[in-house]
Order: sequence, then C-alpha cells, then structure tokens
Amino acid sequence: MKTALVLGATGGIGGEVARTLVAHGWRVTALNRKPEQAPRIEGVTWVGGDAMVRADVVAAASGVDLIVHAVNPPGYRNWGQLVLPMMDNTIAAAQASGARVLLPGTIYNYGSDTQARLTENTPQRPTTRKGEIRRQMEERLRNAGVKALVVRAGDFFGPRAGNNWFSQGLVKPGQKVASVMYPGAPGVGHAWAYLPDLAETMAQLADREAQLGQFETFHFRGVWDADGTRMTGAIGARVRAFPWFVVRLLAPFKTLFREMAEMRYLWQQPFELDNARLVAFLGVEPHTSLDVAVRNTLTGLGCR
Repeated sequence: MKTALVLGATGGIGGEVARTLVAHGWRVTALNRKPEQAPRIEGVTWVGGDAMVRADVVAAASGVDLIVHAVNPPGYRNWGQLVLPMMDNTIAAAQASGARVLLPGTIYNYGSDTQARLTENTPQRPTTRKGEIRRQMEERLRNAGVKALVVRAGDFFGPRAGNNWFSQGLVKPGQKVASVMYPGAPGVGHAWAYLPDLAETMAQLADREAQLGQFETFHFRGVWDADGTRMTGAIGARVRAFPWFVVRLLAPFKTLFREMAEMRYLWQQPFELDNARLVAFLGVEPHTSLDVAVRNTLTGLGCR
C-alpha cells in the first residue's frame, strides 16, 4: 500500500485530495497542530505537528511515498513570511524520505502580459507579489533535486467550503442564493476547477509514479467559462457586478482587500489552461458536468 502525507488537509483542495487518495487505496496521514480537534475524514490518520516546523514535517513524512503540499495561510495573510518557509520544510522532508511532492498549482505565476492560452511551457513572468511567490515555490522544487508533480488549475469550487472565490465571493455559505456577485469583466473568459475532479486527476497521476519524470507539470482544464456566463447561469440567480470600487477604497487598510485588488487582472483578461499534455498522459481528464458540479457545491455549502 502506498502512503501519503497531506499538509493542509483541513483546506478545500487538501481535504479533497486526502479523501480521493484513500479511495484509491492509499494510506493517508495528515498533519495538524491540534489533531484532536481536526475534522474526521474517513481513512485519514491525523498526527500532531506544524507545517512551519521543519522537524515536524520531516518526522511526519518518514517512510511516505507522497507529500501533498496543500497548505496555505488563511485569508491571503502573511504570504511573504509563511509560504516559502513551508515549501522549504516540505522539500527537506522529501529529501529525507525520497517522497514525491505534489503541489496544487495556480495561474498566479502568469502575469498580465501573458498569452491567453497557457501550456506547461508558457514562460512565467508574474506581475504580482503572490505570483512571484508561487513562481519561487516551483523554482525551489525544481532546483532541490526532489521528485515533484505540479498540477495547475483555475479557481477552485466544490461542496466543501474553502478559501476560494466561489464560496467567499459569488455566494455566501449557509444562505440561499438570491443573487450572485460576479467579479469578472463582461465577456471575459475564466477558468474554474471543480475540486473532486481536480483531486481525482491528482490521484490518477500519483498512481502512475513509475511513468512520471523527476519534475512533472500538468495543466488541468476544468471548466472553461468562455464569456463569464456559464458559471452564473448554472447557479441560476440574478447577477450583480462585484463592488471593486469598495475593494480599492479599503485596500490600504485591509490585507484581504489589498490582495484581492492585486489579483484583479485575472478577472479582466482570459487565462485558459491547455490540458493536451494531461489528456495524452491519462487518456481523459476527469470531468463532472457544470450543472451537477454547481448543484453539489451549493448543496455542500448549505445554499440549497
């Protein structure tokens, strides 16, 4: 039985990958500072430890085949102080154990001057602070000499609330959806990733360890909303413009709004992920129809 350590299993993508790996027959351990208070995930064993403490990560990763690095500071806060040290701790654990690191990637790595269709070979020229941090995360993985797998995707959504635009911007968990605040510019495409499909993709890739190279990157296409109306249409509520003017006004005083304002360009121009390499490797990209995915998401968030 293959074994995996998941960092960030209380988050949306980390928890989903943990559940999916269990379903694929993996033995899964998850790290948490207070394991006795961690949510119960069927088949997942919680161990005590902090992703910011290198010794904790190295000890938890001893003997595992895969380290899922899905840990992020909540609410966009303290990225500069926390993200890269946590990445370095995961790299140290992979060097000690020989495990492959699985990193859920984003499109933050690509700046506002990037072409609309993104392949794995598209140059990464970030124009934001968070984008540069994401670029450095991948660069450190590549230069560390560890086995790594980066799966890049668009904005997350899924039945379990997390730190994402869908559950914190478009709708409000626990409330019936009367209207949707859509942050995108009219007619501009946007990439979405349904978490159960993305996690299934990652698990299938991890299952094929023998076919993977030292450093692998794949793009997950997910749901491509070509003009910004597919997602709001599937939600089926009145659409209102997102109040970006409020974000701009509060950005100097609120960290969350400052970070949101910095990433606004991702809603003002299209970034479409080309999954040709992924399809060639797996044969097909796991996909749930948008209507079903949105229905599952709204039900899981308590909006139905």
